[in-house]
Amino acid sequence: MSTDALSVIDWTPTTYGRAAAGGSVDEHLIDVYQYAARAGSLAPNALGTVARDLGLPPRTVFGAVAELVELRLLRADAGPGGVLVPVAPQTAAALLVAPAERAMYRRRDLADRLQERIAALAGPGGQAAHGGAVDVFEGVAEIRGLLKLAADVCRRELVVLRPGHEDEELLDELFESCAGALDCGVESRFVLPHRCRADFAARARVKRLLDYGAQIRTVSLVPQAAAVFDRELAIILSLPTDGGRPTARRVRDADVVGFLVDMVDQLWEGAATFASDEPGYADEVADDLQRAIARLMAQGYTDEVVARRLGMSVRTCRRHIAALLRNLGSVSRFQAGVKAAQHFTIQDAQGASAG
Repeated sequence: MSTDALSVIDWTPTTYGRAAAGGSVDEHLIDVYQYAARAGSLAPNALGTVARDLGLPPRTVFGAVAELVELRLLRADAGPGGVLVPVAPQTAAALLVAPAERAMYRRRDLADRLQERIAALAGPGGQAAHGGAVDVFEGVAEIRGLLKLAADVCRRELVVLRPGHEDEELLDELFESCAGALDCGVESRFVLPHRCRADFAARARVKRLLDYGAQIRTVSLVPQAAAVFDRELAIILSLPTDGGRPTARRVRDADVVGFLVDMVDQLWEGAATFASDEPGYADEVADDLQRAIARLMAQGYTDEVVARRLGMSVRTCRRHIAALLRNLGSVSRFQAGVKAAQHFTIQDAQGASAG
């Protein structure tokens, strides 16, 4: 990173510094980073003032700034003066780790492809042994790299099942790794829960996907988080609700991948098309959501379980349940569930006979 700001502090970048290579981070780095975060920026020609304010030797501050730039925690602003501005730790980590992650997963993918070729040469027995294998990945970094690599080589079709989840940010961070396929114009289909229609942040994310040319439909319940690339590779995600590490299973078996695609196709046929200019729930979507809530209520599930199954907050779920109670004139949740289930069953039967 060569900039006027770096030349002022007389520092030349190296290939990752002491802290980046895994060495201990001393308190001076923390003090200088927090100072920059409070001030909003650091002027390279005023680092002497920073040293005086922190009670540190100027050389120590200069060295700390150099390491912070190397760690991507400070970056040179493009404006006049070339001041250094602080970068969020999560962003800095992504910038620093991404090249190493890409190289690691390319090597891993190469190893997988070599194994496939060797298995093919070994005959039907070898192919079957490899075809049934499931590779397990753990942790955000590994899963993000796995999805990114699969998206980068995807050329024909991307299919994503994106359920509702307590940790929305984590789920979005992982699926953001599939953006490479969208950038290349790959035909993409996303199945999302109905609740994304009423959430402002979710609608903004969906709007970006639509701008990229993705097709989006919603259903009351998305059963699993998964992505299928070119109908050849499936990555199935498991996201814990207790703060544990997320896991992913990479599947290449043609029968398993085909089964997952068939399931997505069935969901797709019965799903409601998402329009970016559609305000909130359309009638069709609202009815489908109420059917789902009614079925779960009739089974005696608590508000918390219903909300979790449908990927919405407990507060939003209770608002829908209260509306059902009012509309059906019921005095209990169970009674409302049974009445609603009967009501929607009758409606569906009448619609089928009319058709």
